[in-house]
Amino acid sequence: MSPTIRSLVIPVRDLDAAKSIYIALLGAPHTDQPYYVGFNVDGFEVALAPDDPTGGPVAFADVENLDATRTALLAAGATERSAPRQVAPGARVCVLADADGNPIGLRGQ
Repeated sequence: MSPTIRSLVIPVRDLDAAKSIYIALLGAPHTDQPYYVGFNVDGFEVALAPDDPTGGPVAFADVENLDATRTALLAAGATERSAPRQVAPGARVCVLADADGNPIGLRGQ
């Protein structure tokens, strides 16, 4: 199975200000919490994350095995921005960077 990019996480400093703008653009969020605001855009997740340390918007690729994919990318020269962490039951994420510092998000088990 090939990785599929299904989400974009946008770090924000002022969640309420950002939320107002994205609600005007995308409509009501399906999740509205102090740590995460998520919008469904035709099956694609657009999320706002306050104080996210990843350094910019990150597209997340859904992968079958997060640890194996992470190991392969690190062996190929990627560097780690944020270690794998649990974000929901059965879902973990991490962020790596390519050789130019561009973020690569992974989401899987």
